[in-house]
Amino acid sequence: MARVLILTADAAEELDSMYPVFRLREGGHEAIVTAPTTRAVKLVVHDFEPGWDAYTEKPGHLLPVDLAFGEVDPEDYDALVIPGGRAPEYIRTDPDVARVVGHFFDRGLPVGTICHGPQVPAALGLLRGRTTAAYPPLKFDMEQAGAVFVDEPDVVDGAMVSCRGWPDLPLWSRAFMQVLEKSSVRA
Repeated sequence: MARVLILTADAAEELDSMYPVFRLREGGHEAIVTAPTTRAVKLVVHDFEPGWDAYTEKPGHLLPVDLAFGEVDPEDYDALVIPGGRAPEYIRTDPDVARVVGHFFDRGLPVGTICHGPQVPAALGLLRGRTTAAYPPLKFDMEQAGAVFVDEPDVVDGAMVSCRGWPDLPLWSRAFMQVLEKSSVRA
């Protein structure tokens, strides 16, 4: 059983957040949610509606938080997931987020990013030379961060698994679970 840290905050996309938590738990793993504080985070629902040029946003469910960023000892975890939504834009400047995310990349541990999730490692300079998917309008941002952008539902680059958004979650989850399983076998 792996211990997987879910890094999130208010305005994280609901499916991007809840689907991995449920999938990991269903697979027998422990999913631990971390955010700026220990109060439940307010998720949002992003959808695509006719007549809109961009996605829409509505209030979603609350997601209970297990510990604050500052309480995380990354040595206690086997993998990391960064859901999308607007949360990555907000948390990418947090020094504890940098400490935690850097730990997983430095050690080649499994990291899953969904939708806007790659904004966090991109801001930290961790995507240089890597291949990643992201929400398609972030292509330029990913390339500016030194990454190769791929418009696919399940991009695997070593131990990093990324996707474009919640419609890709079944394929992303399959790929992430395979990477997690391989990593657990070596441990």
